[in-house]
Amino acid sequence: MNITKMIRLFALLLLCNGMVFMAVAQKAQKWVAPAQYKTMKNPSAGNAESVNTGKDLYAKHCKSCHGKDGLGDGPKASSLDVSCNDFSTAAFQAQTDGEIFYKITQGKDKMPAYAKTLPEDADRWALVNYIRKMK
Repeated sequence: MNITKMIRLFALLLLCNGMVFMAVAQKAQKWVAPAQYKTMKNPSAGNAESVNTGKDLYAKHCKSCHGKDGLGDGPKASSLDVSCNDFSTAAFQAQTDGEIFYKITQGKDKMPAYAKTLPEDADRWALVNYIRKMK
């Protein structure tokens, strides 16, 4: 193999390595909610009716990926190339209600955005309230 071919092969390998690194780094980025959501107040916090509504919505929209108990082990979870959040972890529960509301509303990657599926803010807050029970 001549030197030109070796240089091209080396350059191609560097390019591929860089692309893989970028893909891994992008997946590893922390999902951060905008500041205005971090301080957003939950209008239905502690409301039992809201929790019950959230339970029903969770069964319909979330359980297949996040699992019955919110551990990220639903039947669809293993087919995804990302892991589903475990709602029982201290790290997840340390988020504010507004941060969770934002993530449900906006979605990211394989996590669908529920702003259109659940257009009523009250329904998305109900999900937040139910997920809070999964400690």
